[in-house]
Parts: sequence; C-alpha cells; structure tokens
Amino acid sequence: MQVETLQDVLEWTTELHRNLAECLGECAKSNEDKRASMLLDYLAEHEERLAGLVDQFEVNAETRALNTWCYDYMDKHPILRSTRCDAPFQKLDAKEIMDVVADQHQQVIDLYRYLHARADVDTTRDLMEKLKSLEEHEAMQMTQSANRLQDL
Repeated sequence: MQVETLQDVLEWTTELHRNLAECLGECAKSNEDKRASMLLDYLAEHEERLAGLVDQFEVNAETRALNTWCYDYMDKHPILRSTRCDAPFQKLDAKEIMDVVADQHQQVIDLYRYLHARADVDTTRDLMEKLKSLEEHEAMQMTQSANRLQDL
C-alpha cells in the first residue's frame, strides 16, 4: 500500500491491526503453550477492536486533515514493511509475543508522534494527538493485561 496522506496512514493502520488480529488468532490455535495461546486470543480480539476504533477516526475526521501529505516520513523511516503474518507467534512464549506486538505498536506511535510534530494545521495536529493517545493507551492496556495473565 502506498502511504502518502493521513487518510492512507489511517487505512494502513486499520489494515495493520486487522491483519495482526487475524495472525494472532490463527496462531492461538496452534501454540502449545496454554498461557501463550490465551494471550494470543486476547490480543487478537484487542487488535480487531483497535482496528475498528482507528477506522472510526477515518470516518469522523475532517477531510482537510485526512488530505494532509505525509509521504516524507515513509521515505525516511520505513516501518513495518509488511502487514503479513510473518511472525511465527505459534512458536513464541507469552513474553516473546508481547515483545513483537509492543514493538509494532511502538512503531505506529512513533509515526503518529512524528506526524503530530510536523502538523501545521490545528485539525491535523488534533487528529494526530488523538490517534497517538489512542495507540499509547491501547498498548499500555495490552501490556497490563498480559502482565496479569502472567500472574495467573
């Protein structure tokens, strides 16, 4: 997917979360570690919900903000080159799974942070702040839930 505008970024982020949800869900079925399998199921549901939340931002955002160009970041900082399921989650333990998922979320947060800092228009800056806050909150919630699972 060619990412040039903020609308493209939102579509790409939604697709990333949906693909990650599908991958996590599929891997949950074949992971032999019960705790890791439960974590994968939880993360799959969480990612699917997050995809829906990001999708709603695209629906509700102002057209002017969505049409903001942002291709320069992608040229200089290629992130998550693929949204395919290339991480073998079925062979990872809970900590390794969380490391991979947390890293992917951090890359999205870094993208939003950069775009927020570069925004010249208030509507664009506001949109990026809300998206960054959403991703940060959801990443924190996933980490806390994974930690609670480890305590079981």
